[in-house]
Amino acid sequence: MTTVAEILKSKADPAVYAAAPSDTVYSALRLMADKGIGALLVKEGDTIVGIFTERDYARKVALLGRTSDQTRVRDVMTDAVLFVEPSQTTDACMQLMTSKRLRHLPVMDGGKLVGLISIGDLVKQIISAQQFTIAQLEHYIHGGVHS
Repeated sequence: MTTVAEILKSKADPAVYAAAPSDTVYSALRLMADKGIGALLVKEGDTIVGIFTERDYARKVALLGRTSDQTRVRDVMTDAVLFVEPSQTTDACMQLMTSKRLRHLPVMDGGKLVGLISIGDLVKQIISAQQFTIAQLEHYIHGGVHS
């Protein structure tokens, strides 16, 4: 079973990007667009106080007629942030993300932020594991049995 730690090691860009609660939504969206990501942690110093996602923007800014250059991240972020630990399995993460309808989970180790995983990271790993299993089975079927 693959763990969160293994997923973090395989990420092309392991950086975790963040915004401050006082940042404008526009500046947060600009950073997300520049980095090609769908979420930012919201931090005050080293403390995570929320997460800002594309979903937050769509539902709490665009649909409510707010303007991104006048709205602060603190006013639209999700402040109840769930997290996982490096030892947790991909299955446990997928179950949590599915049941809570989340797309991003911060990874904490001993109270310290060590990464952020997305549903895309999990799907990529699951597909990779399935492809490996298929290749092994094909090898066994086509050439692994000798009499």
